[in-house]
Amino acid sequence: QLNNASSDPCSNLATVTYGVDTYDLVAIGDQCWFAENLRTEYYANGDAIPTGLGNATWAATTNGAVTVYDEGGSNEAANLGAYGRLYNWYATVDVRGLCPSGWHVPQDSELRTLEMELGMSESDANGTGYRGTDQGTQMKSSASDSPAWNGTNTSGFSGLAGGDRSYSGGFSNEGYYGFFWSASANGTYAWDRLLNG
Repeated sequence: QLNNASSDPCSNLATVTYGVDTYDLVAIGDQCWFAENLRTEYYANGDAIPTGLGNATWAATTNGAVTVYDEGGSNEAANLGAYGRLYNWYATVDVRGLCPSGWHVPQDSELRTLEMELGMSESDANGTGYRGTDQGTQMKSSASDSPAWNGTNTSGFSGLAGGDRSYSGGFSNEGYYGFFWSASANGTYAWDRLLNG
């Protein structure tokens, strides 16, 4: 979730409250980012985001949906506390808004700006696949963060390996990958980023 304000990106704020949750903020260059994953079950207008979808329904829906890694399983509560919620791409681009007022899911170009602010070359940022040097390490939580991961977190972004719920509905990659949507379409797909363990 991103808020752009050029002179003071985070407007002198360390946190923002949205619904019942308070989120840490971090300024990276001229951008202000949430330093933790979103946990809301509601769009900004108050409408509930559908949850509790079975695998087949998750796979078939073209509407916004939200889940928690291992929803219905024994680790659901711990995963919610550590990683926040997992949203499908339709929720990220829903006109009702996924983020608080003044905030938005970043466009692919804004994610490239973030990567370049951390030292990635423009040619690498405009590429696809694994690229850059240590930008992912700078964005990943460190061993001394809580929750911890294997990065340095020198950016303050505090990325975590929250895994994903795939287009077929299955959960995978918790502890190995952190996935982040952009609001930019790529044909019939969407641009995203992942941090690799």
